[in-house]
Amino acid sequence: MVRKTDGLNSQKVTMFCGKGGVGKTTSAAATALHHAASGKRTIIISTDFTPSLRDIFELDSSDKPAKVTENLYLDEISYSDIKTLWSKKFGSQVYDVFSTFVDIDYDEFTGFVATILPGIRDEFMVDYIREISESGEFERIVWDTAPAGQTLGLLRMPSIVNQHLKPAARIYSSLKTTQKMKRSVLGVIREWQQLSDKDMAFLKNEVEFNLVTIAEALAVRQLEAIFGEFNDYGLHINHIVINQVVQEADSPFLHSKAQMQQRYILEVEDKYGANNSLLLPLFPYEIKGIERLKEVERRLFG
Repeated sequence: MVRKTDGLNSQKVTMFCGKGGVGKTTSAAATALHHAASGKRTIIISTDFTPSLRDIFELDSSDKPAKVTENLYLDEISYSDIKTLWSKKFGSQVYDVFSTFVDIDYDEFTGFVATILPGIRDEFMVDYIREISESGEFERIVWDTAPAGQTLGLLRMPSIVNQHLKPAARIYSSLKTTQKMKRSVLGVIREWQQLSDKDMAFLKNEVEFNLVTIAEALAVRQLEAIFGEFNDYGLHINHIVINQVVQEADSPFLHSKAQMQQRYILEVEDKYGANNSLLLPLFPYEIKGIERLKEVERRLFG
């Protein structure tokens, strides 16, 4: 079910997710503009592998973060950035332990860890958002994610990593090494488990999830699987944004499309709740730049 909330973006951190090409980035950008215009210091962050935030805002700056407007900042986080953050937080500590019995240089070691351990990069992407939230630097954080499959992988990672680490303590405690080294290895594992617990609690309690979709058969059929995945991990979708809805059918083609869409809109509202469903129209032009994003903002926030 959709969780009842007081309105779009009622939490400090709001995530927009959905399959590729449905308007996640547009919805996220319009939401970020809304909060910045309300006087809240806001950052919009993309964790998409192929980010488009700078493009949709028509921003040339490569600063990290880059200033978009008064109160609004933008950042696009790559896996490379997250690997660097992991290295800073745990890399040297883990390397100091393992380099005593493994002959490997530091860069090769961190690359190996980021590749071989399940979800390491996804785990620290969640952790990065959590740390920004806890820093208090921004009053609102809008999170633009990768397409649905990758996002679901990201959301399940804190739980999966924690499960992976449970037998790790037993395995590493049996290493034929000194007690001091065993304690060091187990200390790192415990810290990592605690981090995973923190990140999962953050997702459950402090993030609002908004799912963006379109009123077409395949997109609507995919909703059940997405809701199921969220529920499996104790996460709840707060709103469904139905994008590209035909509102002025001035041709036989658009009239037919509008009738088809209406069936799927009613299906979504009946199954997941009409109160938390938001409709965005099919615009006759590409949504790029501040002024056109403001049109989307008005539709989302009335």
